[in-house]
Amino acid sequence: MATIKRFEDLEIWQEARMLSKKIIAISKETDLKTDFRLKDQIKASAGSVMANVAEGFERNGNLEFRQFLSIAKGSAGETRSQLYRVFDNDYISQEEPDTLVNEYEKLSGKINNFISYLNNNDFKGTKFKQL
Repeated sequence: MATIKRFEDLEIWQEARMLSKKIIAISKETDLKTDFRLKDQIKASAGSVMANVAEGFERNGNLEFRQFLSIAKGSAGETRSQLYRVFDNDYISQEEPDTLVNEYEKLSGKINNFISYLNNNDFKGTKFKQL
């Protein structure tokens, strides 16, 4: 595994960003744009996935990073749930939530795998390095 120096280099952050862009597009291109509360909720949960990956990485500590990754995984689940609500309100067709839910499930799995990797790694983060 290559050394990652920036959160932007993390595959899970890149995927979260791509999925967030898809949610934003739905919020602009469908009648969801007039359902302000639901639109804001799904955009916030989708954005929370990438934001928590970034914030956890920037904390420079293994324990904190794992905690923020756990929050990111929870936000991915929340976004999946919101996608069902968007579908149930007839803002998108059946194929859209099926595809996006599947992509968010895959992302959750990758986040979980990364948490497992960190759980089995002795790296404590740059703020714990000896001088």
